[in-house]
Amino acid sequence: MIPEINVWAVLIATLSTMVVGSIWYTPKVFGNYWMRVAKVRPSGDPKDAIKPILITLVVSYISAWILAGTATIVQNFYGGSFLVSSLITAMVLWAGFTASRFITHDAFEGRPIGLTVLNCVHELVTFVIMALIIGLFGISGV
Repeated sequence: MIPEINVWAVLIATLSTMVVGSIWYTPKVFGNYWMRVAKVRPSGDPKDAIKPILITLVVSYISAWILAGTATIVQNFYGGSFLVSSLITAMVLWAGFTASRFITHDAFEGRPIGLTVLNCVHELVTFVIMALIIGLFGISGV
């Protein structure tokens, strides 16, 4: 079975990750704390952001595509609301893969717990917003 995926929902969900990240890591929100504890030193050259932004877009597209496909499979199996299926799927995927991997890697790298929590919660917010978009668009689409 190949799940139906709404491409427009995936594309908008992908772009939403950029919006969430831009707000989350802005200096007035969590950016200053993140740079300090992650020991990130911006070069000041905007060109240095191009590669990470492109990588983020590709990875976010993959995440949104997998979330949409998995939510469709979950909804087809359990029935009910596609929005609810999308949200539950996002939280399960986040907990089972994203958060657990962040926690494991950060523990072995000796990263501060505050940084781990900050990044894990950012990913949760990102996944929930992607799920809202995917769930509200529904299954059908190009």
